[in-house]
Amino acid sequence: MSKKGIAILGSTGSIGTQALEVIEQFPEKFELVALTANRNADLLIEQALKYKPNTVVIVDESQYQKVKDTLWEHDIKVYAGVDSLNQVVEMTEIETVLTATVGYSGLLPTINAINAGKNIALANKETLVVAGEIITKLAQEKGVNIYPVDSEHSAIFQCLAGNFDNKIEKLILTASGGPFRGKSLEELKSVTREQALKHPNWDMGAKITIDSASLMNKGLEVIEAKWLFGIPANKIEVVVHPQSIVHSAVQFEDSSILAQMGIPSMKVLIEQLREQVQNIE
Repeated sequence: MSKKGIAILGSTGSIGTQALEVIEQFPEKFELVALTANRNADLLIEQALKYKPNTVVIVDESQYQKVKDTLWEHDIKVYAGVDSLNQVVEMTEIETVLTATVGYSGLLPTINAINAGKNIALANKETLVVAGEIITKLAQEKGVNIYPVDSEHSAIFQCLAGNFDNKIEKLILTASGGPFRGKSLEELKSVTREQALKHPNWDMGAKITIDSASLMNKGLEVIEAKWLFGIPANKIEVVVHPQSIVHSAVQFEDSSILAQMGIPSMKVLIEQLREQVQNIE
C-alpha cells in the first residue's frame, strides 16, 4: 500500500502537534509532505528537522530567513507569506490536507486544496462558518471528501458510519460548559482572561479556549455541523455535559441513539478518525 501524502496547515498548534504524534506511529502509511506555521518558527524548525517534510511555510515573513538558514542544508524547501500558505496545498504529492489554522485563515488554502482534488481533514471550523455553502458545494463538485477533526463533529461522523440509510432525527452536540459553568451574572463580572484560558477538560489553543469559555464556540459548531452533515439548525441540539466523555451523539428516527465516548483528548479522536476513514476507504 502506497503512503498517503499529508500536509498540515498549522502544525505548531494544539491539533497540529497531536496529529504529528499520531502520524509518527504509522510511518508505513503516511508521508509528511508539507508543514506550515504562522509565526512559531522555532517549533516549525524543530518539527521539520524531526519529520523531514519536502516543504515548510512560515507565514510570518520576518521569520523566513531564520527558517531558511536552518533548513537549507537538510534539503527542505522553505517559503513564506500568505500566498505560499494558499499555494502549498496544490503540491502533487499531497493527498490530504489537515487544516488546523486559527480563524478564517484556513479558508483560501482549503478552497485551493479542494480545487486541486485534495481530501480535507478539517479542524478549522471558521472555514465552514464563513463559507459553508461554498465549501460543501465545491467539495461535491470536485469529488473531494471533508473529514471533520473537531471533537464533536468527528464523533458524529463516527456515529454515522454504517448508518447512512438510517434517517437522522437530530444531532446532539455536547458542551462542557467551560470554566464558568454555574457562575452567576454577578460572579461573571469579575472573571479574568487567565481564568477563561483554564478549560476544565480540553487542552486547546487560546482562541478556541476563550470561545469555549463564552460558549461562542458551541454556536460556531452548530453552524459547522449544519454544513458538514446537511442537517438544519433546528435539528441540532446542544447538551451541557461537564465530564466531556460523550463527545457527541446522533438520534435516529427510530428513537435509537448512537454516541461516541472517550477521554477528552484530540490525539485519541484523531486516531479514531484515522481508523474510521481507513475503514470507509
